[in-house]
Amino acid sequence: MLVTRSATIALLAIVGMAGAAAAQAVVKREPPSGALKRGSVVLVDDGTCPAGQIKEVTAAAGTETRRSRRCVPKR
Repeated sequence: MLVTRSATIALLAIVGMAGAAAAQAVVKREPPSGALKRGSVVLVDDGTCPAGQIKEVTAAAGTETRRSRRCVPKR
């Protein structure tokens, strides 16, 4: 009984952490140059995209030198 309870608690903890890691923060302003790690993605809700969409900013990766920006549906 104790093993089953411990296993259940461990499973719930793992699922909870996975859900938190999958959630992506939304910021109001685009981070300054150099603030993002290479290839990271940030959602920016600054009103530049049409209704129902949000700006997705991807930091430069590999040999790229510029960030990419696009409007994506809000989740």
